[in-house]
Amino acid sequence: MNTIVKIENVRVLNPMTQSDSIQTVYLQQGKIVDAITLATSQIHNIDGTGKWLMPTMFDLCARLREPGQQQHGTLKSEGYAARQNGILHVVTPPDSKPIVQDNGALIQGLKEKALKDGGIYLHIIGAQTQGLKGQQPANMAGLKKGGCIAVSNANAAFADDDVVIRTLEYAAGLGLTVVFYAEEAQIAKDGCVHEGFIASRQGLPMIPALAETVAIAKYLQMIEATGVQAHFGLLSCGASVELIAQAKAKGLAVTADVAMHQLHLTDVTIDGFNALAHVRPPLRSEQDRQLLRAGVKSGVIDAICSHHEPLSQSAKLAPFSETESGLTAFDTFVALGVQLVKEDLMTPLQWVEKVTIQSARIFDLEDIWQQQAGWVLLNPEQSWTVDQTTLLSNGKNTPLLGTPLQGKVEQVFTAF
Repeated sequence: MNTIVKIENVRVLNPMTQSDSIQTVYLQQGKIVDAITLATSQIHNIDGTGKWLMPTMFDLCARLREPGQQQHGTLKSEGYAARQNGILHVVTPPDSKPIVQDNGALIQGLKEKALKDGGIYLHIIGAQTQGLKGQQPANMAGLKKGGCIAVSNANAAFADDDVVIRTLEYAAGLGLTVVFYAEEAQIAKDGCVHEGFIASRQGLPMIPALAETVAIAKYLQMIEATGVQAHFGLLSCGASVELIAQAKAKGLAVTADVAMHQLHLTDVTIDGFNALAHVRPPLRSEQDRQLLRAGVKSGVIDAICSHHEPLSQSAKLAPFSETESGLTAFDTFVALGVQLVKEDLMTPLQWVEKVTIQSARIFDLEDIWQQQAGWVLLNPEQSWTVDQTTLLSNGKNTPLLGTPLQGKVEQVFTAF
């Protein structure tokens, strides 16, 4: 006998139909079904009063640390954390250690392992250059054939601009999207934090906002010249939002996302050499945070990602500039999204769109996401505190440790 889940009086946030209404819904194997089909089924009842029901999320940037860095996390541990927090689709950059994303033959095996071990659908961005060394284009045709959804050089520098142009032309000919995590290496140099008062007072090497904006401006010229589809991930500067807005107004095929923590935290968080706030791109100024929020609200920024980067405890124990950058983000993603809603930055449905359907559209995966999506039941009023026990990820590296939050996933309904 089939088991049907009946959720009564729940607020259904459905970006596929652009609807936001309180309903009684029936779920079977992660899909909403019609009540008339339930005559021979066993029904499990849930009171959804005050709760939200939304599709499983599509995360545009997360490092799961496998292969090669299992001391920080595995496909099993991080896949479990993603799934339990309502994230079923995860996009990962091409900079695992060792780098395997420049070999199309290895991609499918990684995706199968993520589904088997972690219960998530993994989408892999391939390497833009061989070994991410920035010198020779990778075999993009092979990467596309192997199942890569896009290409990127991640945080690695290019040898020169001619290499960038050649790879963009190559990608454009294949219909591949190029993802930029924009940072001009000659400006960023050995910096690790935002150029500002706190960094100056603490004597930390700085990354000016210009490192991002100069890179974006340069890449936009190349994008226009080559006609390639491009996505700018992990924006951190207010001026970057303006550049993306101008590019969109010109009709360039450009999209952008921002990490959730950039909408909540600033460089104040690094005060006291707090290595848990060491991320790249760095946490910026309050003005940047407000302009990023405005970009999300206006739609210039298309999506919000987690930028999940789990790290072992030892990775954050060195002096600040020598620690590894990154923070764990799967477990706080929903609560911080709910906070944006409560602060009136957007409606619940608008937030859901930014972390589901609009994220999937960036890589033309909307149909695949809809076919494989399940549903997430969350309580926007549930209070909890970020600590070692409430973080499901193997990484406990977040400056939010000890912070009380509201909003928690209660159940995830999928076909498997």
